[in-house]
Amino acid sequence: MQLPLPERLKLVAHVCEQLSVMPTMESDEEKARRERLAQVDAWLAECDTVAESIEGKFDSAGDIRQIREERADYL
Repeated sequence: MQLPLPERLKLVAHVCEQLSVMPTMESDEEKARRERLAQVDAWLAECDTVAESIEGKFDSAGDIRQIREERADYL
């Protein structure tokens, strides 16, 4: 069973409209993704700078455990 000609034309028009909008949405999403990656890279560089400025040894896992214990005691 086929759609009548006017319905087929409406369907084709709808599909064409959707396809013409899709690349714009994808490029916007790609642009947002690249911006987020740039922000993360900048943040990581800042973290590296801070880490280099800290003298002595430090134990991040130990610090996290201590924070958790303090939070558990508080609750």
